[in-house]
Amino acid sequence: MSGQSLLVPGELSPARSVPGSIRRPEYVGKPAPTPYTGPEVQDSDTVERMRIAGRIAAQAMEEAAKHIAPGVTTDELDRVAHEFMCDHGAYPSTLGYRGFPKSLCASVNEVICHGIPDSTVLRDGDIVNLDVTAYIGGVHGDNNATYLCGDVDEESRLLVERTRESLNRAIKAVKPGRQINIIGRVIESYAKRFGYGVVRDFTGHGINTSFHSGLIVPHYDSPHHTTVIQPGMTFTIEPMLTLGTHEYDMWDDGWTVVTKDRKRTAQFEHTLVVTETGAEILTLP
Repeated sequence: MSGQSLLVPGELSPARSVPGSIRRPEYVGKPAPTPYTGPEVQDSDTVERMRIAGRIAAQAMEEAAKHIAPGVTTDELDRVAHEFMCDHGAYPSTLGYRGFPKSLCASVNEVICHGIPDSTVLRDGDIVNLDVTAYIGGVHGDNNATYLCGDVDEESRLLVERTRESLNRAIKAVKPGRQINIIGRVIESYAKRFGYGVVRDFTGHGINTSFHSGLIVPHYDSPHHTTVIQPGMTFTIEPMLTLGTHEYDMWDDGWTVVTKDRKRTAQFEHTLVVTETGAEILTLP
């Protein structure tokens, strides 16, 4: 594995502004969102609006990813995605969500998820996960992907490639009538082939007018998650695979989650709607 030194927190830039004409999610300025009490199955109008939100989120992530290179800060990636979403009339869903201070999550190397963009400078050989969610039309679209920065070692490249494949396999397993734990069963069985850890405490989730609806989508084989998949359900699948343990520590910022053994980790995510025969990806650019 790469001999990179471990990450340390950087300096935060001032909060970025969002034009007043852009609609805010209800949780902005509050300590927590109002709990969602609506259905997990969405009507066609809601799904159509989620396609728009998902497309903007995917495009914003692509735009930020173009700037990944040694010497670039994670804060610069945040700026690019923030401006793209605002220019397209969308609010960056993470900005102000439970106090999160930035417009995307940038999780580098041993950071599992929820890395806060700051003055951290990307280095040759890093891997960086970008997690971007857009809010427009009263709904959210959420996606992430892990990218290579410069010349990345083979072990890390394979981890990234196989994590992407685990998501693809999980999406293919989504069928109406199956229990939602089929998703985690497929991911974990694939990850075990390579001796990877599968993060358990951070999961996929229901998404619609709510950023996190309460529906949990585990990425490991959980006998306790038996919700039956139905057409019209909208949720994310976002496996986090590690080169070592699935256990984690959290930084003092209350957000940044790192592997307990500080080995590298990768993640990929799409927002989906269940169809009569499978699943449609809503976060395509």
